[in-house]
Amino acid sequence: MLDHAMKQQLHSYLSNLKSDVQLRLSLDDSDTGSKLAALAADIASLSDRISVVRDDRHSERKPLMLVENLEKGTAIGFAGLPMGHEFTSLVLALLHSGGHPIKLEPQTIEQIAALDAPLKVEIFISLSCQNCPEVVQAFNMMAAINPLVSVTMIDGAAFQDEVKSRDILAVPSVFVNGELFGQGRMSLTEILGKVDSGAAEKQAARLNQQPPFDVLVVGGGPAGSSAAIYAARKGIRTGVVAERFGGQVQDTMAIENFISVKATTGPKLVASLEEHVKEYGVEIITEQRAANLVGAEESGDGYIHVELESGAVLRARSVITSTGARWREMKVPGEQEYRNKGVAYCPHCDGPLFKGKRTAVIGGGNSGIEAAIDLAGIVDHVTVLEFADTLRADQVLIDKANATANIDIITLAQTTRVLGDGTRVTGLEYQDRSSGELHRLALAGIFVQIGLVPNSEWLKDSKVVLSQRGEVEVDAHGATSLAGVFAAGDVTTVPYKQIIIAMGEGAKASLGAFDYLIRTPVPAKQTQAA
Repeated sequence: MLDHAMKQQLHSYLSNLKSDVQLRLSLDDSDTGSKLAALAADIASLSDRISVVRDDRHSERKPLMLVENLEKGTAIGFAGLPMGHEFTSLVLALLHSGGHPIKLEPQTIEQIAALDAPLKVEIFISLSCQNCPEVVQAFNMMAAINPLVSVTMIDGAAFQDEVKSRDILAVPSVFVNGELFGQGRMSLTEILGKVDSGAAEKQAARLNQQPPFDVLVVGGGPAGSSAAIYAARKGIRTGVVAERFGGQVQDTMAIENFISVKATTGPKLVASLEEHVKEYGVEIITEQRAANLVGAEESGDGYIHVELESGAVLRARSVITSTGARWREMKVPGEQEYRNKGVAYCPHCDGPLFKGKRTAVIGGGNSGIEAAIDLAGIVDHVTVLEFADTLRADQVLIDKANATANIDIITLAQTTRVLGDGTRVTGLEYQDRSSGELHRLALAGIFVQIGLVPNSEWLKDSKVVLSQRGEVEVDAHGATSLAGVFAAGDVTTVPYKQIIIAMGEGAKASLGAFDYLIRTPVPAKQTQAA
């Protein structure tokens, strides 16, 4: 099942096991079941601490592999074949079940261990989903720490009947104790905030004790990473606060225009960025959303205040906002009603759930045409709807789409309504902009790829000037209209929203912030937050 190189690498990892791990298999006669048995045998052959037992009697779904620590009473389940993006989840489950230290803060481990109510967690994923492993691994760590938490990853492609019966049209979809807990990317902090009352207040209290930063970067994408590195290299106290490190790049799979790197993926690039940022001792604070910014002249203590939705307040001598942008919505009837019920924004994540079905992609830019090409290998048919009279994508992508038999492209098409049966999408309505005629397409899924909206709402009550489109206006040094506040990346008025441009702008804003700091005295009153 595993090739020689993968076995060698896995053998090295498994040498870190400190206690015995049992793989309990519940199998059926499917091809997936046979492959799961072969995978378990390969894993067991690589470590004397791993054993395999067959038990088909009590499993509610098959094929299933439980990674168990019998001494601690913990179990982590994989229903289906945990390969693709989920192979890392399996490796970590083996290591954590076998006593290898879990890389979490001690207070987080204590918080998980203190959970006193049983949690039966079922996570429906697709093996091509780059967001799913973060959710699976978060719950798996909880299960490895606390026996009251039982977790099963379920490959939706292998359990289509269950996916259909639960009306799952987006991954990851998480059920806890039989009830829908959430869909989409979720961090461990966010999960604990929902299952452990008082967690958010404790986190806010800890953040309020942070001493002031010299440079605080708001946003952890390419611009924010670059800004943090350039600031930290100056030897000044630097912090990053973000909802998730990596931002929207985490959702980008094919990156082929990052100079000197022929091809990479968003998750790989983000991992490299985070590793680089951490090398400089930057304080990284994630799972926090900025809510407001108060300038140094108004704050009362001479520092710029960044107020977070959690209630915490971070202080800094200078701030660089690099909060990026998010996918633009169609703003048509039915879109919100059928969001995650056929209306989707991530073809890599949710595409496999529409295998053999008819879908549409809204938008003819690079993202839209790339999405259509990717989906064409999974679904029955893809219709691309473009508002303008020509496609905006690179010609190489247009040529590939035109050469793909199950892709149709319609220009001058304005989507006017998402259609559904009350439970899921059944189609869409669009208007021919040349004739005014209305048309309907029968569809199971609609993937929206129509550009970006700047994440600048948190600045609307500040003195930072925004453009009519909501972008932060900056000068040649990355400075905004508010003293000490700089901005970089997709949230700004700088044209051409590209990773490489965001990185350059982040570096420029950071150098601008440093120049500001050396010309500005440190606030005389070094007050500590209460």
